[in-house]
Amino acid sequence: MTTTVAAPAATQPVAEVKVARRWTQHGLLFVGPFLLVYLAFLVWPLLDGLRMSLSSVNIAGSNDELVGLANYAEAFSDPRMWRSLWNTIVFTALSTVPLVLLGLLLALLVHNLRFVRWLWRLSFFAPFLLPSAVVALLWRDMIYQPSFGLLNGTLGTDVLWLGDPGVAMWSVVLTTVWWTVGFNFLLYLAALQSIPQPLYEAAAIDGANAWVRLRAITLPMLRRTTGLIIVLQLLASLKVFDQIYLMTGGGPEDSTRSIIEYAYDVGFTGYRIGYASAVSYILFAIIVVISLVQLRLFRKREEGLS
Repeated sequence: MTTTVAAPAATQPVAEVKVARRWTQHGLLFVGPFLLVYLAFLVWPLLDGLRMSLSSVNIAGSNDELVGLANYAEAFSDPRMWRSLWNTIVFTALSTVPLVLLGLLLALLVHNLRFVRWLWRLSFFAPFLLPSAVVALLWRDMIYQPSFGLLNGTLGTDVLWLGDPGVAMWSVVLTTVWWTVGFNFLLYLAALQSIPQPLYEAAAIDGANAWVRLRAITLPMLRRTTGLIIVLQLLASLKVFDQIYLMTGGGPEDSTRSIIEYAYDVGFTGYRIGYASAVSYILFAIIVVISLVQLRLFRKREEGLS
């Protein structure tokens, strides 16, 4: 009697490899258009901008000579660059805190309301949908206007809200908070609605009042959302340009000029594209460092709580 030994199924791995290869080809086919756009409009401009920051190219494209780190050396010794960087840091510090806290307070208010929630959500989020030009012109020409503006008319004052170096930055911050707080409000509201209601019911049964429930349940459950909002807000504030350029043009006396506006001025008014690129990459490096530090801090905090 002969025993037949079955041959090993060698075709199964080959079939799996073919299926995996087919899925890879299909995936590349779908991802390909995005990769082309990503490479053409993000990676290539990033690399080309780095090349220009090491050259003396002007806005006409002529005199494109490699100068190495000369543009960076000039930027670090440029007092106007440092002044614009300091203005950007001041704006970030003044705007980030109220935007985070006010977004949280508005979200808590709307979340606890029992009537017409949709109207409050629309009211708080609607300004964020307005274009920057509309917001800047509205506040500059109707609210901050010295002679007949709404703010001076209501307060009975004659303050130069955008013309006084000591007040202009605060005015831009106020406009920015009114304009963009709706985005943080919406993120917080979505996070509040995802907190399990039984947690509050159990705490209420144990005798916890509203303040204890806020401190022991709500705020800890919002920790990740708060971290996300802080990172997004820092990045957005460091890249401020539109409202400052349209409302004050960097004035008065360069008291509101941001570093991006300074790069714009030296690049498109002074025609020094190479130097403007160097200034831009200095800001880029600062943003990368801040992002990495923030992510590191949040990761350590999450590991400590786990």
